[in-house]
Amino acid sequence: MSRRMEKSAAGLAILVLLGLAIWAVGQPTRWHVLAAYRTSLEGRTSAQVHNLKLALRTLDGEVIPAGGEFSFNKTVGSWTPDRGYVKAPVSYNGELIPAWGGGVCQASSTLYNAALLSGMEIIERHRHMFPPRYVPPGQDAAVAQYNIDLRFRNPYPWPVKIEAEAVGDLVICRILGQGRLSEEITIERDIKQVTAPSEVMRVSGTSGRYRVINRGHPGISVAVYRRFADGEKSRRVLVSEDTYPPMNKLVVCR
Repeated sequence: MSRRMEKSAAGLAILVLLGLAIWAVGQPTRWHVLAAYRTSLEGRTSAQVHNLKLALRTLDGEVIPAGGEFSFNKTVGSWTPDRGYVKAPVSYNGELIPAWGGGVCQASSTLYNAALLSGMEIIERHRHMFPPRYVPPGQDAAVAQYNIDLRFRNPYPWPVKIEAEAVGDLVICRILGQGRLSEEITIERDIKQVTAPSEVMRVSGTSGRYRVINRGHPGISVAVYRRFADGEKSRRVLVSEDTYPPMNKLVVCR
């Protein structure tokens, strides 16, 4: 082959590569679902659902760069009336009381499980005083403005994106990535101990009429693990160990 033909072939190859690069830049970014998790809205009040949906809207579309850190509180912001939040029931010492942003913890807990299943590195997570009903014990993530947060890091060399929505009576959080997982990730739990609740009687009158204010539930100690599986090989990694105290049954005599 002559030098002229070699130069011509080299020039053509460069043009082809340049054209491919320009084509790639012009293509839409391809996101793949790494993991998804859903929880039920059954039993939630309209105010709780309202606050929850506000939080989901701010989470939806959030992109975490490669190696970047996510903070639930920084992303969602304050739960104040000027931002549309209302007072809704929250659990406090076993009783439901109205508080600004009640219901938001279902968004953080649903997202937490999606983060676990997608391989995110958990930096900060807190349990509730008593386990909420929308996730299994040990898989909840409590949040409170300014001091209790859910934070995790993207361990991958490519960005990940959060999708969050309420569809019918379900809350769905997905984590998408511009790459794919090399391992299948599942969540496992070991129940260590269950403690029976006591019954507490409050007397506020002499009518002899009784009313059950809170049916209570047992305390539980639980360990949560992630299992990473790649074909026949798998490893089990401890995520958290939590102990929830029993919630006593509360009966009032009026």
